[in-house]
Amino acid sequence: MQGDVLTVVFQVAILVFSVVLHELAHGYAANYYGDPTARLAGRLTMNPISHIDPFGSIILPALMALLPGGIILGWAKPVPYNPYNLKGRFAETVVTGAGIMTNLLLALIFGLVLRFGGASLGEGFTTLAVYIVLINLLLAIFNAIPIPPLDGSKVLSTVLPFQFRSIIDSLERWGLVLLLIFVFFGWQFLYPIIKFLFGLIVGSSIF
Repeated sequence: MQGDVLTVVFQVAILVFSVVLHELAHGYAANYYGDPTARLAGRLTMNPISHIDPFGSIILPALMALLPGGIILGWAKPVPYNPYNLKGRFAETVVTGAGIMTNLLLALIFGLVLRFGGASLGEGFTTLAVYIVLINLLLAIFNAIPIPPLDGSKVLSTVLPFQFRSIIDSLERWGLVLLLIFVFFGWQFLYPIIKFLFGLIVGSSIF
């Protein structure tokens, strides 16, 4: 029982660290392309308190810890940015996709360490790296889903012709409801994708 509690605490700590980096990526990308909104709001910080969303960072991970499957999911408070300040043809697409790319990069780095480090890494670090890869793959795939307010819907909105953006915008009012439905009833469909990517990066599977 104590081991289970420690595992959950361990996973939540990695989740918080990963979602903070996810949001920082949005903020730094926006700042790079000319929008200082996040910087002026004091959101370009590693302090997790500045990024915690009460539901997405605390309540949801706690609820998912009680569900079978051992997957803990969550998100941080979105870093604000003003698209009208961004300079560059693809600036908004880069800013909205920066979080997903950051999670994929973290999964790739620690996955390759696992792949080539082998037994020399030690059991403790291996366990840490496995959780980092799994959680960041899950965050990347989850955020790529085109349901508002996830990044996938924002990226899609930036690449769609203007006349079709209203379709994405119209889903905003139902976004949280659709998101909760997916989290509690559809998250298991992410397993095959995570399993494939984990095996592709690490060279083995733990599923």
